Amino acid sequence: MDTPLLPETRLFIGGTWRDATGGTTFTVIAPATEQPIAEVAAATDADVDAAVAAARAQSDGGPWSRTSGGERAKLLWRIADLVEADAERLAHLEAIDVGRPIAEPRNGDVPNVVETFRHYAALADMLRGEAVPVADYLGRARHSYTRREPVGVVAAITPWNAPTMIAAWKIAPALAAGCTLVVKPPQDACLSTLRLVELIAEAGAPAGVINAIPGRGSEIGIPLVTHRGVDKVSFTGSPEVGHEIAVAAGGRFKRLTLELGGKSPQLVFPDADLDRVFPTAAASLFANQGEVCAAATRVFVHERLRDEVVERLADAARAVRVGDPLDPDTTMGALINQRRLDTVLHYVESGRREGAELVAGGSRLDRPGYFVEPTVFVGSNDMTIAREEIFGPVGTVIPFSDPDEAIRQANDSAYGLTAVVWTEDLGTAHRTAAALNAGVVWVNGWGVPDPRLPWGGVKTSGVGRELGLAGLHAHTEEKLVNVIL
Repeated sequence: MDTPLLPETRLFIGGTWRDATGGTTFTVIAPATEQPIAEVAAATDADVDAAVAAARAQSDGGPWSRTSGGERAKLLWRIADLVEADAERLAHLEAIDVGRPIAEPRNGDVPNVVETFRHYAALADMLRGEAVPVADYLGRARHSYTRREPVGVVAAITPWNAPTMIAAWKIAPALAAGCTLVVKPPQDACLSTLRLVELIAEAGAPAGVINAIPGRGSEIGIPLVTHRGVDKVSFTGSPEVGHEIAVAAGGRFKRLTLELGGKSPQLVFPDADLDRVFPTAAASLFANQGEVCAAATRVFVHERLRDEVVERLADAARAVRVGDPLDPDTTMGALINQRRLDTVLHYVESGRREGAELVAGGSRLDRPGYFVEPTVFVGSNDMTIAREEIFGPVGTVIPFSDPDEAIRQANDSAYGLTAVVWTEDLGTAHRTAAALNAGVVWVNGWGVPDPRLPWGGVKTSGVGRELGLAGLHAHTEEKLVNVIL
């Protein structure tokens, strides 16, 4: 496997690359080969302090705090141009680092990064308050208006499954709003994020506006979240870690955006056009090795279509080509690490033990790397494989006869990130979309979130929204000003 030109692997603090305090490092492993790729600086508490101080200096009266929306827009546009020019290198880094087929970051994630920065470049000069007509104050005229001001220093903690794209979702709106950032990239897949930070610096971001502190989450996560110099925490990851962050940040009433995964349903109604359902329904299970928070892994299928859907889904699983992420014929790569592989295989065994019917896959591949077969079960909504987020290429087909009962079961989950509805009836589509407890509903489709649209979930799937205008406003405080004339 070819190794792309590596980015800086040190910390980026106050506009300079530096070693971690004490010179500590950690090893990044390629999931597809189980071989080391790079040694990366492992930040310490002292490095957290330095990074927050650098961000604070720009936020509290530094040059960045005085930039106009137009100036910030120009920076964001330059970042987008540099990412676009560097797209192949970024895609190569992510394929090696995450273990996913290079076609996915090349054709999906990296173009999404470009669009995200350009979208927020357009919004950076549109942060405005409003005048609000109100009654006189004690007989004197009153002029009341609002201002949108940057929230301050943002701690952005990003996941390993789509590191470049999700980093952009956090960085772009924060910069557009005039915030500064301390980015904690994922330990398992930090290389493409570090390259993105290099490009942001090259675009001309002033020193301290963006800082990157790779390291072990167990060591620097809570010190970063609880730091008195951090005003907002934006985290994408597991509900367990999200809960820990929310509790820690709550002591200082920090602003929070949490995207915490899902166990998304897709409902295939009896009038669904199965030629439209496939191959999209299969992609929602197996894209990025199933390591996708929005993976629609609970496939509720009307009993009239049960056999055909099971057959098509099993055929799609068997047609997946698992292998080298850089091979253009590969359609599914390796899971991120041994822990994830063990977890996925544990869930497969749980499905077997609880009586689910295994119709495709279910085994580890006999080769180096953390490879597992795409797996399809037929089961019920009360099984562990249908209740818990597996974060691997495992789907469960759940037959139904009553559409209302299917919706009830779809909502019977701790999660509520996305849902997919397959139907050719417009009324069914709208009624079902309204009835589903999810932050995002797709009808006759599924794919990468568009940066122009809000993204986030309900229930255990998280708090707040990223992307769209909502993502920009999430990085601001609304201030009311009353002037008695």
